[in-house]
Parts: sequence; structure tokens; C-alpha cells
Amino acid sequence: MNPEMNVQKNSDSGSYEAVVNGQVVGMIVYHAPRGDQRVTLTHTIVDPEYRGRGVATRLVKHALDDLRAQDVKLTNYCPFVADYIADHPQYKELVDSRFPGRAKVPDRAPRERAN
Repeated sequence: MNPEMNVQKNSDSGSYEAVVNGQVVGMIVYHAPRGDQRVTLTHTIVDPEYRGRGVATRLVKHALDDLRAQDVKLTNYCPFVADYIADHPQYKELVDSRFPGRAKVPDRAPRERAN
């Protein structure tokens, strides 16, 4: 049985955090200049013992849903986020066309996921 995981935004540290039993087990680091309508996602980190459990996927979904709710654009430097968007094309409109970042979303059909 997997312990319950909560995903939360931590504006003080500039990250979205995956928390299990009060411990941060993964995060997406972001930069959001004050007054800017664009957020930069830099990288996704998951503790080795929690990899392969969907932690990064939940973090990315939470972060992208939060950006959509705030009506801000995304500049992306994280390859994991780029692959997630390629597999979930409904998030492509979040990517800032003027400043997409170095981790560009691959132009491919979404991969099939095992359920």
C-alpha cells in the first residue's frame, strides 16, 4: 500500500512539492518574476526511493493545472515536463510561444500509458 501523497505549491521556496508523511519526496522548481504573466519550470526532482510511483507525473499535472488556473504562460527547461505535455496535448497552449524554453515539447503523438 502506498502512503498518501499531497501536492502543494510552496511560494517561499519556489517549488511545487510532493509530500508524504510530512516529508518532501519530490518537487518541481519554478521561477515566477513578480508581475510577469509567465512562469519558468526548471527541473523536476524525485527522491530515488519514490521514483516509478507517479510522483513526478502528479507534480507536473498539479503545476500545469495551477498555471492554467492563474492564466499564465509557461517557459520550460524540464524535459520531463516537455514529455508530459506531449502526452497530454491539452496543456500545449500553456507554453509561451515567444519564450518556450530549452526543453521544447516533442512534436509526436501521445504515448500510450499502461493503466
